[in-house]
Amino acid sequence: MADNYLEKRYEEFFGNAKKTHKSSVSLDTLLEKNRSVRGYNKDVVVSEEVLRRIVGVNTKVASAKNQQVLRFRLVTRESGADLVLPNIKMGGALPELHLPFEGTEPEAFIVVCSNIEPNSWVYTDLGISLQSMLLKAVEIGLNGLIIFAFNEKVITEKLNLPYRPLALLAIGKSAEKFKLVRISPNDSHKYYRDGGVHYVPKIGVDDLII
Repeated sequence: MADNYLEKRYEEFFGNAKKTHKSSVSLDTLLEKNRSVRGYNKDVVVSEEVLRRIVGVNTKVASAKNQQVLRFRLVTRESGADLVLPNIKMGGALPELHLPFEGTEPEAFIVVCSNIEPNSWVYTDLGISLQSMLLKAVEIGLNGLIIFAFNEKVITEKLNLPYRPLALLAIGKSAEKFKLVRISPNDSHKYYRDGGVHYVPKIGVDDLII
């Protein structure tokens, strides 16, 4: 199960950092490991309890006007992942690869909904929530993918959602390799794959500051 796996693999993920010193893991480390994963190791089963731990960050993060209008549906291998998978799209910039590859599909999802009609404040909360949940996933040895390309009508009906879904978060143990590549603002921002490695172009800090 995922919990046992995470206990055993924490040190592998974070080098010499000890499990008893989780707070010493830097934000930079978490951010670098927080890549958009489209292929997962199915030997690691993400339980509902693990998803609850990830959603739990929403009890601590900022909320625009402190509205706290986001609501979350937890979906695991046993509770509807097979209903979600046919109704999402992954890797839009690499359509020729038809991601995810067979046998690496995600089998756990957090469906993020709003209990009011979405507006700029709601979308502010959505961004904060999604990033915070991904960082929590990385902290406990997992990864994820924010999914906006999904069939809203079918997902709502299949999962019997009481509110409108705004985004899905796939969660699992990555089966992919990643590398960040520094680029200038005028270079291509498109991610790509070569030799089994997923390359992610990122603009350097000097070019971000105006």
